[in-house]
Order: sequence, then C-alpha cells, then structure tokens
Amino acid sequence: MDIIANNLAQSLFIVGLILLVVEVTVLGFSTFVLFFVGLAAMATGALVYVGVLPNSLLSASFSTGVMTVLAALVLWKPLKRMQSKVSTKKAKSEFTDHQFYLKESVSPTQSPKYHYSGVEWSLVSEEPIEAGTKVEVTEAEVGKLHIKAISTK
Repeated sequence: MDIIANNLAQSLFIVGLILLVVEVTVLGFSTFVLFFVGLAAMATGALVYVGVLPNSLLSASFSTGVMTVLAALVLWKPLKRMQSKVSTKKAKSEFTDHQFYLKESVSPTQSPKYHYSGVEWSLVSEEPIEAGTKVEVTEAEVGKLHIKAISTK
C-alpha cells in the first residue's frame, strides 16, 4: 500500500489505463463503466502529478468519483449514439463467390445436397436451376448455401 501512496499519480494513471484496456479488449466497449472510471483515474493522476490536487488518497478518490460522474454525463449520449450505428450490410463469408456446376436440379421446392469443404450443404435457390448449370454461392447460412445461376459468355 505504501508504494501506491508514495507514487499516487503514477498508480492512478496505470490503474486508469488498465481499466480502459479491459473495457475495450475484454468487454468490447459495451458497458462504458470501466471506460468512465479509467478516464477519471487517468485525469486525476495527471492532476496529482502536476500539483493541482493534493497527493492524498482521499482527494484522489473524491476527484476520481466526481470525474467519473462528469465523464458519464458528458460522454454517455455520444457513445451510445456511436454504438448504435450498426451496419446492415451482410458480412462476406469464405463461401460466397464459390462457383461450381450443379449435379442435380435445384428449385424452391428441391434442395439437393452439395459436399464442399468437408460439409454437406443444402442448396437453396429462389428460382429453378437445371443440372449442369454453373452457379455461384451468394450467401451461406448454417448448413445452407444460397445459389444463383451465372451466365457463361
């Protein structure tokens, strides 16, 4: 405990940095609580280091608490807004754009199996596609490959 009290500014800065790293890497920046406390601890450490705040645990604790509340009040809405911006674009998987020739016909009512990458996939198509047609995977779901016919020119 003496080492923390004797090096309060540095200790607060290190604790704040650890809290920020845990929030971002472990929690995926989902709760913001550790983020606010980490920012407040780093700011308090900086203020103690430059001599604005006295070098005592009581003042450092009080300052960290007040700065945590202030950071939460100021940053909560912008961070929530940033977090809510989610892309609706589907992620490309390693299976999309895979091309092959059909061995069996596919239609909305027929879903033959296709063995690829060590897995038996059900082939799904919105329109009928004849056997022997070259097709391309447009989307992959669990156990299903959505395909479309490609024109060969």
